Amino acid sequence: MGVLNYMQSGRAAAVTPSNTTNIPSVSGGTNEEGCILYIGATGTVRVLTIGGDDVTFAGVPAGTTLQVRVLRVFSTGTAATDIVALW
Repeated sequence: MGVLNYMQSGRAAAVTPSNTTNIPSVSGGTNEEGCILYIGATGTVRVLTIGGDDVTFAGVPAGTTLQVRVLRVFSTGTAATDIVALW
């Protein structure tokens, strides 16, 4: 895997949380490199990282960018809304 620099993302897409489906690549196909997340509205966010970790971030404030490379945002365990994937 290459090193990704998300200081200035070039692409973005709204995220629909799912317990079974990974976030698709913005250019189509699979998203093996992962993406980081912008959280628009405060809440808990449960994710699957590119390393296979199922992690819950509690009380994430609105306007936060989670600097973790993510494959999936689970619908179960996620209360935050207005989530955007950044590549």
